[in-house]
Amino acid sequence: MKKTIILLTVVLVHLNTQEQTKIFGSVRDMRSRIVAGASVVVKGSYDGANTDSTSHFSFKTFEKGQQTIAISNIGFKTVEQIVVLNGEPIELNIALKEEVTELKAVVVTAGSFEAGDKKRAATVLNSLDMVTVGGANADITSALKTLPGAQQVGDQEGLFVRGGAGYEAKQFIDGTVVNNPYFTSIPDIAQRGRFSPLLFKGTIFSTGGYSALYGQALSSAVILESIDLPDQSQATASISSVFLGGGLQELAKNKKSSWGFNYGYTNLWLYLQLVKQKIDYFRIPDVHTADANFRIKTKKSGMIKYYTTFGSNKLGLRRPDIDSMQLKDAFGLTNYDWYNNLSWRENLGNGWKMNLGLSYSTDHNDINQAIQNQNNQPVNTGSSWIDDKNFVLETKADLSQIKLVFDKRISGISVIRFGSEYQYAYNKSIYNGHYSLLKDNFIASFAEADLYITNSLALKTGLRLEQSSLLNKTNFAPRLSLAYKLGKGTQMSLAYGDFYQKPENLQLLNTTNLGYTKATHYILNYMKVTSLQTFRIEAFYKKYEDLVKTFPVYNNNGTGYAKGIELFWRDKKTFNGMDYWISYSYLDTKRDYLNYPQQLQPNFAANHTASLVLKRFITKIKTGFNFTYTYATGRPYYNIQYNASSVKYEIADQGKTIDYHNLGFSLNYLTEFHKSYAVIVASVTNVLGSNQVFNYNYSYNGLRKESVTPLSTRFFFIGCFLSWGVDRRQDAINNNL
Repeated sequence: MKKTIILLTVVLVHLNTQEQTKIFGSVRDMRSRIVAGASVVVKGSYDGANTDSTSHFSFKTFEKGQQTIAISNIGFKTVEQIVVLNGEPIELNIALKEEVTELKAVVVTAGSFEAGDKKRAATVLNSLDMVTVGGANADITSALKTLPGAQQVGDQEGLFVRGGAGYEAKQFIDGTVVNNPYFTSIPDIAQRGRFSPLLFKGTIFSTGGYSALYGQALSSAVILESIDLPDQSQATASISSVFLGGGLQELAKNKKSSWGFNYGYTNLWLYLQLVKQKIDYFRIPDVHTADANFRIKTKKSGMIKYYTTFGSNKLGLRRPDIDSMQLKDAFGLTNYDWYNNLSWRENLGNGWKMNLGLSYSTDHNDINQAIQNQNNQPVNTGSSWIDDKNFVLETKADLSQIKLVFDKRISGISVIRFGSEYQYAYNKSIYNGHYSLLKDNFIASFAEADLYITNSLALKTGLRLEQSSLLNKTNFAPRLSLAYKLGKGTQMSLAYGDFYQKPENLQLLNTTNLGYTKATHYILNYMKVTSLQTFRIEAFYKKYEDLVKTFPVYNNNGTGYAKGIELFWRDKKTFNGMDYWISYSYLDTKRDYLNYPQQLQPNFAANHTASLVLKRFITKIKTGFNFTYTYATGRPYYNIQYNASSVKYEIADQGKTIDYHNLGFSLNYLTEFHKSYAVIVASVTNVLGSNQVFNYNYSYNGLRKESVTPLSTRFFFIGCFLSWGVDRRQDAINNNL
């Protein structure tokens, strides 16, 4: 019997060895120069390798018969070669052609991070990176916070960039601005974004100096481009600790159109039973989301895309009132949001292109804030500073937009573009029965030129003109960027620009006798990029003018500045199988705005911020391990009180919060389940349980001071994502080869 087992084992081992086919060779460019880091894979399998520093590669595969080998690398056209796998070694010596001339030309990168555009050497992150950042839980803003320039603010929604407040950064989808990119604000609790990173094929995170095509963002623009046609039809389903979801994407047989829809339901009841929270929910957060889309390829290789999403959100939370030891604050919210985006891009011939965008969004909020006793019953205390916290607020925010842009190639790859946009904003507010309405007809015109003087020298110059009927004012904003290539993969960029933004609606409800706020950006950037490594260093200075002051009357007398230096390093080369990036930001900023008595460092700004992101995918066990560690020095906090005797605001108390530490972790396991492709995801924030303080709240008399902290020490998530028709697991594998 033993002899039989040994014999069978030897035979099986021999057969297993014979089943493998070794594929080896080299990859060079058309001038026979070494191409390191090129990906060589058997399409539709997990088998492949990267070329080493000598341009060679080697791997084995169990695949049989006729197969396609795909060879790709950034800056080169992908090559596919058909081979027959029969156990005999196969040698491939491949020559890659460079992409079109745009890839040889210098890219203007000052103040801009690109994510997802693989044709550009400036690419830093792709959509899959955003999904797999440890602890980010597939939130675009959370992923962008690992890049230089962004602040780690956990008590307010928004993206806080280079000394700018969260509302000074705007998001754009297919050219038009998104009016409500985040779920409705809740006191002292940051909210997630409404959109998944997987909806977009490209993301540009502009920390300053962005294109003249975009406006009304004082500090930053996040420019998102939605995906075109899917690769093939697919169905999806998901189940997790907090939500259920499912969807369908149907691709036409001629692959020229598609349609699809998704639905998701989130309920935190089970999660809140398992994870203790620092506040009491009297209405469990309950969220419904639904979206739909269609995409049509036109006869001239253009694309028409429509996307709509609807969401409803209900919750109620109760916490102790800071002005009393016995009372509670009860906050209730009901929100409905509907967003629509229609875009059409078309090749008109003779070097002309057109981009047309239309969007409509409406957002409704019903908010009820009540003071309650220990029995959770509404009360009136007779103290105005307490009873004034009782209010009922209803808001409606509608925004309609149309934007038309024409491109004309003038010489080589140089392009001029120009166009115009119109926005109609309708904002209604009913506060304790008092009705307020803001309407604005906003018109902007712009022109911009990308001029490539040589492959090593490029100039982007633009002008933007804006007019608001609500403010009855016009602004004129010049933009200028310059880039010079120092050597292969190395360049320097400069950028300058004026940027304007209307005051916030809450400020305009008090008076429309205000003007635009203004920021002037100056940026110097150095960048070195190879196929597997990216290094960039950037210095900036921003001058703020005409910020809104609320005392003694609402006016535009506010001023400020922000300056600093930022570093970014991403490396897929040094450690075998390891992808990591490091970012660091130094920020020196002060502003005199709102009720600040003088120029102060704003309470959302830290002087030093750093992130380390590690990603390791182990092909043998089909599992990705992702870690993110973020550190920030303490942020300032102030108790600013009105002094009746001196008739001015004064600082009654101030200090800095403790330093911020956060270690996030996520795990992605790829498998199959009942004829579906499955990805199992588990993640946790603040793994080490670090104490985190975002700010401090003060009682009316200033005698009590309470820290603003996360709702729980950690957030846990586990979920399973299933797909039929498209193997999303392959995206994760190819991203790590």
